[in-house]
Amino acid sequence: MRHTETTGAGEVRLENSFWHEKQELVRREVIPYQQRALEDGIDGAEPSRCLENFRKAAAALEARRAGGKTPVYPADKWHYDDENSEPGAFKGWVFQDSDLYKWIEAACRSLQNEPDEELQISVDEAVRLICAAAEDDGYINTLFTINDPAARFTNLRDFHELYCFGHLAEAAAQHFKATGSRELLDAACAFADLICREFGENGKAGYDGHPIAEEALLELYELTRRGHYLEQAALFINRRGTRPYYFDAERGESTPDGETKYEYNQAHLPVREQREAKGHAVRAVYLYTAMAHLAALTRDGELFAACRALFDDITQKKMYITGGIGSKKEGEAFTYAYDLPNSTAYAESCAAVGMVLFARRMAQAEHDSKYFDAAERCLYNCVLSGMAQDGKSFFYTNPLEAIPKTLALDEHRSHIKSTRQKWFDCACCPPNIARLISGIGEYFFLQENGDIFVELYDCCRARLESADIEMSGDYAKSGEISLNIKMKKPFRLALRIPGWCDDFSFSRKNAFIKRGYAYFGITESCTISARFETRVKLMRCNPAVRENAGLAAVCRGPFVFCLEEADNGANLHMLRLDKHPRFDFDGEAITARGYREEFSGSALYAEYREPRRRAVKLRFVPYYKWANRGEGEMRVFVRL
Repeated sequence: MRHTETTGAGEVRLENSFWHEKQELVRREVIPYQQRALEDGIDGAEPSRCLENFRKAAAALEARRAGGKTPVYPADKWHYDDENSEPGAFKGWVFQDSDLYKWIEAACRSLQNEPDEELQISVDEAVRLICAAAEDDGYINTLFTINDPAARFTNLRDFHELYCFGHLAEAAAQHFKATGSRELLDAACAFADLICREFGENGKAGYDGHPIAEEALLELYELTRRGHYLEQAALFINRRGTRPYYFDAERGESTPDGETKYEYNQAHLPVREQREAKGHAVRAVYLYTAMAHLAALTRDGELFAACRALFDDITQKKMYITGGIGSKKEGEAFTYAYDLPNSTAYAESCAAVGMVLFARRMAQAEHDSKYFDAAERCLYNCVLSGMAQDGKSFFYTNPLEAIPKTLALDEHRSHIKSTRQKWFDCACCPPNIARLISGIGEYFFLQENGDIFVELYDCCRARLESADIEMSGDYAKSGEISLNIKMKKPFRLALRIPGWCDDFSFSRKNAFIKRGYAYFGITESCTISARFETRVKLMRCNPAVRENAGLAAVCRGPFVFCLEEADNGANLHMLRLDKHPRFDFDGEAITARGYREEFSGSALYAEYREPRRRAVKLRFVPYYKWANRGEGEMRVFVRL
């Protein structure tokens, strides 16, 4: 592990490329669509109530500052709607504020890529609304400002005040970078200062039930250089899971030795003793992201060892081939090693986003290609699956098999949808996807002491400390890239060799290969090209993944492919690959020789006889594109 502070990715602009196309979709369609959703302007979609809450909070503060009294409403539920709360009270989930913060972050990242006057005006209006809802001591949370200010910070386990702060701080950092305005950053810092007073060394020994405040404080520290933000992040992380449990203390409870009821919050053990990913998957990877970041900043080898063990546990035992994590509906959680069911997979979009964040922090602390191998798997598959190709509907969960007629009738599959939804009342995933894609340029290059590590590949221009680099090629389809390097000073260039690639070559000879990177000494301006073979592969699971015995997934390059009913007809489970499938890639889909098994008769049971087989051509499409052509069956793993 290296002692490092985030050096930044330099200025990276994507152009005429796979990811630039996705960024443009987010800029043109997703961000405006999500703005309308926050304003409750999407016909047939769940209302957000998010902006309404901020307006109510600002009005309540104005009334109290004028000497008036405002009604007190209950602040004791996770979700508030018109049936269980008064008209003037807060509406939505306890974390509803964060939807606006993530939208601002996505918009500001987009503004850094492409100026947009109309979007800038919308962001400025949102920032003013948030600041109008800030209390005099810096506190910002519309649930408690509207319903009951006296209940602030009384239920850290459940009520997401620190989680909402985290997304506010991250949005504020990007707003400052995009505009140079300190308005939102100052508001976030005022709230952060309040948190440091409330939960500092001499304050309450609390920490958040849903981690993200830790990472946000570390990002604020790196932006502002205020040391107490680093100290507070460390306090939150180091307190977590210590006995007596803070979540017991705030309830007047006592947890017997050996009981693990706080696994859901990753608070069952001190963080340095955690070696297995447990509990709510999004909470887990948000926490692990901050742990890795803190370990690098403070040279904490023990903490980083825990991070490495947790990363390996996820990627080697608990990650779907699509990059999805968290297999269980109950608790949106990890279960046990190799428990990866296809048709009931939860694999929340936010969890895949969080896994990318975790992988990046690990890569910043330790140069090993396995970190961005995992990030790439998530990005090209599970993350993109969460958003329709028109940017106007979304998946919350990402199964590896879907049979529409079973979903409405099976309670165990009620979380699975066969078509993307216009919006959600719990709408964490759409803006999370938007903020990640808008900022994906930050993930292409890592810099350390002038050396440049190339982690992701696509057409872009980068202005970095040691060189300006123009990257070209079609990595997503051909696996070929070229880097035109204009050197500013000598440095080492390290190219990640993708984990899916068995055969690769470089235009410059004598590369030094170490832990999945090819290293080149750069002493003058030059061009280096790389070819990563992108042949079609059949990938099997570890035999311990019982559900996939005798099955395989079709992959090519960073993409996982799937069968859809639109191409192959219904009853996809009756399809088999031929022993010699002869895969053919047409630039979009993969075709292969296969069979459809056919049975006659209607008996529920009959003596086994070899089934008849009809030769068919199977067509596989990239997993992230499924459910863009109407409702139908989908299947990733196919019979051999």
